[in-house]
Amino acid sequence: MKLLNKVALITGAASGFGKGMAQRFVEEGAKVAILDINYESAKLLSDNLGKSTIAINCDVTKSEEVDKAVKTTLKKFTVIDIVINNAGWTHVNAPMLDIDEETFKKVYDINVFSIFHMIKAVIPFWRASSHRGNIINIGSTAGISPRPGLTWYGSTKGAVNFMSKALAIELAPDKIRVNCIAPVAGDTPLLPQFIGKDTKENREKFISTIPLGRFSMASDIASAAVYLASDDAELVTGIVLPVDGGRTI
Repeated sequence: MKLLNKVALITGAASGFGKGMAQRFVEEGAKVAILDINYESAKLLSDNLGKSTIAINCDVTKSEEVDKAVKTTLKKFTVIDIVINNAGWTHVNAPMLDIDEETFKKVYDINVFSIFHMIKAVIPFWRASSHRGNIINIGSTAGISPRPGLTWYGSTKGAVNFMSKALAIELAPDKIRVNCIAPVAGDTPLLPQFIGKDTKENREKFISTIPLGRFSMASDIASAAVYLASDDAELVTGIVLPVDGGRTI
């Protein structure tokens, strides 16, 4: 088990990539705080995964809820070894001028400000204790190689990718590692937002831009996260790891 007795806090963990990571981390021996705005789904997942997990209701756009979630995790498990900023959102695939201000702000609040809130909540704990952890942010290939119709979403993920590198440099003296995973679009509930109407033709068109010929799956992202969270990656920090089937080559 690569993560035996480590404690991981994962945002947006009730579905999609987050759910896959929570399940895999438990299999690898970790204790997991499952954070999600959909508490019922988070609780159901926690019940299924067992006593090594806790479900926490958390809106990652609100600093007070993120701070409370960190404190709840510490109260339950005493320490936090791994923070995965996975919660994310997008707008529909559409011309940039068709996206309204409210939608723009929501995407930035969930994808970017959530990481700001988490850093503010968890870094003081790590600095005040002898315990050191590491952070994994979930970026996107859209922040590396833009696609038409996803300009504003891609800009948030460009921010996540850059932030991860900058945080790695600033937190290196504290021996805190920060890395980023950049998935290609996955077959998750958000897929129709990226490809437009969920039809066979639209799926095939999107997949044709991925050299290895398929969407990412939660298991792909979970495998990458296990590596970055484990001691196997103890000298790895500041990378943006594309898990993309060759999309960004």
